[in-house]
Amino acid sequence: MATYKKRGFKPKNKAEEQQFDAKESTTAEVFSTLDQSASRSEEWVAKNQNYILGFIGVIAAAVLLYLGYMQFFQKPKEASASNELYYPQQYFDQAVNAPAQQDSLYNLALNGADGKYGFIDIIDNYPGTDAANLATYQAGTAYMNMQNYEEAIKYLEDFSADDDIIAPIAKGRIGDAFMQLGQAEDALGYYEEAFKLSTNEYATPMYLHKAGIAALELKENEKALTYFQKIKEEFSDADQAKTIDAFIGMAKSGK
Repeated sequence: MATYKKRGFKPKNKAEEQQFDAKESTTAEVFSTLDQSASRSEEWVAKNQNYILGFIGVIAAAVLLYLGYMQFFQKPKEASASNELYYPQQYFDQAVNAPAQQDSLYNLALNGADGKYGFIDIIDNYPGTDAANLATYQAGTAYMNMQNYEEAIKYLEDFSADDDIIAPIAKGRIGDAFMQLGQAEDALGYYEEAFKLSTNEYATPMYLHKAGIAALELKENEKALTYFQKIKEEFSDADQAKTIDAFIGMAKSGK
């Protein structure tokens, strides 16, 4: 093993010569150890190269399969589902604006017409797509507006979202459905989930207010008072704040 010596270096005495020899010996041992470690690593790689290459191949294949799935299956599926969603959405929008024909139009939105898919068909035929997820929300809302609260709960519970507005509204509507079914305790739980999901000037005071009313119905006045006071203190510009003093009074009086 070669070691580096400074050109022209000569020990001045015996002690310095021994010190230099010791340093050379230590350096040689370090490099020898490194060489041995490198050799062992090379041997291990050579011995297990088939396994290593196989593992790399599996990872590469998985990545390629995923990219192929997204490119040639999921993207076309998403596009097709989005196109199908256009037709039931038209019926849904008409139902919102035509109360006299509401139920029949919501039924068309849910079940389709003239060979076109409704929300339920999209949910069944395009699972895992954004369009199917949106159809799930719209189906739950349609059932809610038709006063079919059990079906509304079923679909709204299957809907998923992470935005600041739609996510709490979906939870809040489940709470509304339970209140209509006379299940205030279940409703309170969903209202609490709704206002905890995000903080904004629209959904948060609305579901704090509904949670407070549900708590009053359950005789949980301290909890109701907490929610009403939060509206008064933190959301003074919200519509719910206009009459919040009356609700605070009810919570304090135990009525």
